[in-house]
Amino acid sequence: MVVPNLSIKRHFRKLKDPRVRGRSIHLLLDIITITLCGVICNCNDWQQIETFAKCRADWFKTFLRLPGGIPSHDTLERVFDALDPQAFQACFRAWMQALHQALGLSPIAIDGKTLRGSGVDGKKALHLVSAWATANELSLGQITIDEKSNEIPAIPKLLELLDIHGALVTIDAMGCQKEIAAAIVDGGGDYLLTVKDNQPTLMAEIEACFDRALQTDFATVQDSSWLTKERGHGREELRHYHVIVNPDFATKAEWPKLNVIGKCYRETLRDGKPTQEVCYFIGSRQASARVYGKALRGHWGIENKLHWTLDVSFGEDRNRVSKRHGAENLAACRRMALSLLKQHPDKKSILCKRIHAALDPNFLTEVLRGDSTLSKI
Repeated sequence: MVVPNLSIKRHFRKLKDPRVRGRSIHLLLDIITITLCGVICNCNDWQQIETFAKCRADWFKTFLRLPGGIPSHDTLERVFDALDPQAFQACFRAWMQALHQALGLSPIAIDGKTLRGSGVDGKKALHLVSAWATANELSLGQITIDEKSNEIPAIPKLLELLDIHGALVTIDAMGCQKEIAAAIVDGGGDYLLTVKDNQPTLMAEIEACFDRALQTDFATVQDSSWLTKERGHGREELRHYHVIVNPDFATKAEWPKLNVIGKCYRETLRDGKPTQEVCYFIGSRQASARVYGKALRGHWGIENKLHWTLDVSFGEDRNRVSKRHGAENLAACRRMALSLLKQHPDKKSILCKRIHAALDPNFLTEVLRGDSTLSKI
């Protein structure tokens, strides 16, 4: 599928070049394009990107100006460390948001991840909060957590930067906060928040609501349920989702637009040994257990399709780039690369796609042209 107006040039042309005007022989857009292509093609640091680009210099010359030739790894590192991460990620968000809108609205999962390799020389490792479109498998943006803070105040800041209008935003128990629920509603979205012991009053009231409804076999409430069964990877898993619409409990009014409470019972059988788990959640959208069950299940895609893939296929946790701006901006490039690789229809793993792109310029072209990137550079 070719989607119009989704080129690097379109979304990064307003990015301010941090270098002194007139003293730079390499164009900023050339540097960004080379870096993104290198990251797609199995390069995980600046030296690897330079090596790849020199081997593909003739190919790059077919669509980049390259007045100073291929930049050195030192130049790549200096430029990316000098780039304002907020400005760079604003371009990244605009690009991914445009692709997200072209592909159709998807639930948005929000979760945090630590870049463990960035914590060297006495520095605390960077911790990023990311937004992931679960159905479209796109990274929509990220924000760095202040060293003396945590994810709770960072999530509203990320929400302010995203277009969440009409989207169902899913967050785990840490994000189950009244302020975060309000930020989602104010942004025109709906929320699905997991409830655990960090909200003891809310959790107790949800449990009491389900207990009261059970006593009348749910005859006095508006409810729905959905059952799923899965088998694979040596285990069998049963999930039973149950939601109550317009619940009645004492502190409901404290949660903006709370319309649904839910319960998920999960039973897993592995090696003949069963385990049971119950989790609760709240939501603002008046929807069925099936809708909430799919969204809740899809939320974990941010763990195994974004965070896990970044570690296994991109070696993010092992990456030793420690300069703050450089590490943050390179992390954004990894998320852009992963999103583009996800859109390519080839069924190979992400790691195999990266190797294929490194060896075959035609395949790399296909990955880039999946959203008109190369054709409009």
